Amino acid sequence: MVSPVWLRSFCTLVEVGHFTRTAERLHMTQSGVSQHVRKLEEHLGVALLVRQGKGFTLTDAGERLFAEARDILQSLSGLEQRVGQDDPFTGQVRVMSPGSVGLKLYPQLLELQRQHTGLIIDYRFAPNASVEQAVAGNSVDLGLMTQPSAHEAVQCRAMAEEALLLVTPASIIEPDWATLLKLGFIDHPDGNHHAGLLLGANFTEFEHVSQFQKTGFSNQIGLILAPVSLGLGFTVLPAHAVAAFAQPALIRAHALPHPASETIYAATHRHKPVPSRVNTVLRVAKTSLTQPKDES
Repeated sequence: MVSPVWLRSFCTLVEVGHFTRTAERLHMTQSGVSQHVRKLEEHLGVALLVRQGKGFTLTDAGERLFAEARDILQSLSGLEQRVGQDDPFTGQVRVMSPGSVGLKLYPQLLELQRQHTGLIIDYRFAPNASVEQAVAGNSVDLGLMTQPSAHEAVQCRAMAEEALLLVTPASIIEPDWATLLKLGFIDHPDGNHHAGLLLGANFTEFEHVSQFQKTGFSNQIGLILAPVSLGLGFTVLPAHAVAAFAQPALIRAHALPHPASETIYAATHRHKPVPSRVNTVLRVAKTSLTQPKDES
């Protein structure tokens, strides 16, 4: 490998045009400059200079090396700055979260990117288990989860609470147990968990979600409420998913006497320092996900 020190001596010599002044600029001896050039020639196996007393003329090989070496040295000169750079508004931030959190947060992060175009948001929607594995494997910078991680490499911090809501067709004013049984349940990947938390706290009759006839299923967060809006059943969803539904007049979200919620956790790699740009996204996420209901 060619030494960048040799290259710097050679390029400075070509720019200055004189061995003595090159040595002065580089705080070297003249023999040191000559030695670096000679080592370059020996390493490359070609003559780079035709010496003429205290002056010189470049060979063809010397001209080619000078043309390329300048770019190499310029790149190297900015390397330390680039490696040490920790700009809070520059670079890619890879985020992953369950769907309801993403429906609320992703538009806020796009607005952040619009304000700071050097920031690049890479957002993926995934269940908790996939988020955990992605954080542990360093394939995302920030994970948002609705349950704490048990993985040794993942550090979780509680960040916000997201209410769970019972959602029925708009025609249902006060849902009682009999009404829910008649409607049937629109299931989703977290349906059993969400229904257990909310219905278990509010209906003494509730034992498990299989008490209801399953009248539909969707694994797409934006589509779970579509059958509910058509009167095909009820479901239990996090509040951000309900707020994002495109036809709110066709559904009704019910405030039950005993509220239930999920904690949202910020997950990062335990053994990796968090860059400033990730902390920027984390602050926006916390602000967005903890807004009062009338501002969300």
